[in-house]
Parts: sequence; structure tokens; C-alpha cells
Amino acid sequence: MLKDKIKSLSNKYHKDTVALRRHLHQNPELSYEEVETGKFIAEQLKEFGIPFQHGVAENGVVGLIKGKKSGTKGRKKVVALRADMDALPILEANKVSYKSKNEGVMHACGHDVHTSSLLTTARILNEVKDQFNGTIKLIFQPAEEKLPGGASIMIKEGVLENPSPKSIFGQHVHPPLEVGKIGMRPGMYMASADELFLTVKGKGGHGALPHDCIDPILIASHIIVALQQIVSRNGNPTTPSVVTFGKINSSGGATNIIPNEVKLAGTFRTMDEKWRKEAHQLMMTMVKNMGKAMGGNAKLKIAKGYPFLINDEVLTMRARNWAENFMGKENVVDLPIRMTAEDFSYYSQKMPACFYRLGTGNSKKGITSPVHTNTFDVDENCLKFSSGLMAYLAVEELSL
Repeated sequence: MLKDKIKSLSNKYHKDTVALRRHLHQNPELSYEEVETGKFIAEQLKEFGIPFQHGVAENGVVGLIKGKKSGTKGRKKVVALRADMDALPILEANKVSYKSKNEGVMHACGHDVHTSSLLTTARILNEVKDQFNGTIKLIFQPAEEKLPGGASIMIKEGVLENPSPKSIFGQHVHPPLEVGKIGMRPGMYMASADELFLTVKGKGGHGALPHDCIDPILIASHIIVALQQIVSRNGNPTTPSVVTFGKINSSGGATNIIPNEVKLAGTFRTMDEKWRKEAHQLMMTMVKNMGKAMGGNAKLKIAKGYPFLINDEVLTMRARNWAENFMGKENVVDLPIRMTAEDFSYYSQKMPACFYRLGTGNSKKGITSPVHTNTFDVDENCLKFSSGLMAYLAVEELSL
């Protein structure tokens, strides 16, 4: 059976996948700077005998594997598999042999796992290409961590054309899930993410003489509450939405000084593109009017980020059945909605997509740190499953 062959190859190449992952972990590069990472991926695909294009969205790599099974069924179908490849500006605290050599840069979100897994997936698929029809498009994507997101740039440069995939799969490490398990969720899964930059200007002065001033901090306080009200009273309560301000700075600085200006930065997240657009307009109008009504001047700048991520329900339920067949039903679990964001969402807005979670935690070994922390790591036994499962999902999808 093809499933057994894929499993066998995934186990056979496990040590190689670990080596790939450790090389990438030791040599992380920030978003839009993945020059050596792109070269490394290209070298591996060349070694595997897989044709590719290097330099898509600057550092991205796109490979193609064409099935050679006799017969015509599925020959024209195309399925895409995506892995991201950038790292984060974090100083690694792990004391491991494969610790980052690039001080202050770390694969703290598992993109080294995603890339090494897809490389081995490619190797497996290339070895069994005589057992399936259709084309596998391999997308090694840069700059997931930073706006405007590498996915949006790759799409603009035609990654979903020539040939055009009918569906796409992506996976992401998930420390809360123990190694050996997979998490899936059909429908709405991850939120859109916009950045809010609020500037409130008033008239500074002595804190004991507020009647001679226009207090921008007080105005900003009212605006923060009012923006929360937009979510709670204008948004449909069945649509997840959240507004959070995480940064406040003011000019001047003392307990008895009212500043001339205060600046705030925050985020707005939701799971409905129509409501997202409406909320932006409501926020802009409210900020302007409230600043003016309180005697000051307030402006809101919205940096539009990634859209919300939706897993196609039909595709994801198919993928769940295949994952249960490959991993065992007890090892495939339901995922809750997350208000974090992912630029895989751009693909999900263009075609049926399935973005699932790979269990990487091991509480017995103390491997429990969340992503985006300086102690993040994975149980590398996850690499026994990551490559094989993605290969199996691809060939099953092509067989329909």
C-alpha cells in the first residue's frame, strides 16, 4: 500500500529530517532576509532531483513534482503544500547543540520544522511519483512573520498559477499538543490581524491646573473604552472580535505634568472580512469625533494585516479522515478557534485550504515552552509524522 510505503520512507529519513531541522535552527534568518535559507532549500531540491524556481518573492522557492502513474485519472489535478521559512528577532536561551548561531535571531515559531518537514515530504513524494497522478506544488515561503506577509507577495508573483492548485495544505507546530498527535478544525480557525496606531493631541500643562489644559491622556482613555464598545455593541456577538492596546507613550514625563500628546498602539482581530471593513470605518469616525468633542485632536491609522484563516470544511473533513487513517483516530483531535493570525490565510481566501497543527510537545521531557519564546523547542520525534502525513494528504487529495 502507498500509505505503508510513505510511512516507511518517513521513518527511514527521520534522522535526515532532524539534521535538516537542526541546520535551519542553527542558521535562522529574519523575514525578508532568508537569503541563505532559500539557497539551502534549493540545494536540497536539486539533490533530490526535483525541479524548482528560486527567487519567488525574493527568497522563496517553488518546486514541482509530477506523478507518473499510468492512466489519466487525476493527471490534471494540482495540490499545493506550503512551509514558511523565516525566524524571529529573539535571543535563544536553549542550551542545545543546535542553538542559533545568529545571535538575537531564533526559529522560535517552528518554521525550521515546517521547512525541514516539507523538504522530506518532497523527497518522499518524488520517490513514489510512479504511484500517483497529478502535480504537487511545493511552496517554501519567506516572511510569514512580518507585514505584508510573504504569502501575499508570492500570490502577486503568480505562485498559484502555472499550474494552479485546486487545494492547499499547511501545517504548524503546536506545543500544547503532545508529539504524535495532530489537531484540525474545519471552518473559521484564525483571526485577521490589523495594527492600530492612535495619536491624541491636546494642550499640556501643570497637573494641578487641568482647567488650563486639554488632557490627551484623558481623551485617549475615553477612546480606548469607546473602541471596546464598537466591538461589544456594533459587532455580531457570534463573530469573534477583539481590540487590545498594548503600548502607550506620552510626550514629557512627570506625575504632575499633562503632556501635549499621547500615542497608543494596539491590534484589532476578527473572523469576518465584511465586519472587519465596517469596524475600521466605525473606529476611524469615533476616534476623530471623540477627540474633537473633548477639545483635542485624535487620529487613528490602521495598518491592515492578514485576513482571517478559514479551513474549507469539505477539504478539512476529508483530511481529518486521512489523518486518522495515517495517525490513528485517537491521535487526531479537535482544535478551538484561535485569535492569533497567520499569513497562510491569504491562500485560504483564494482556494480550499486546510491548515492543521502538528503536536510537538513532550511534558515528560520538559518540552512545553510556547512559540515566540526564547526557550521554545520541539520533540524531534514529531518529524517522524510531519513529513509522511503531508505526503499522504497530498496523494489522497490527488486521487479524488
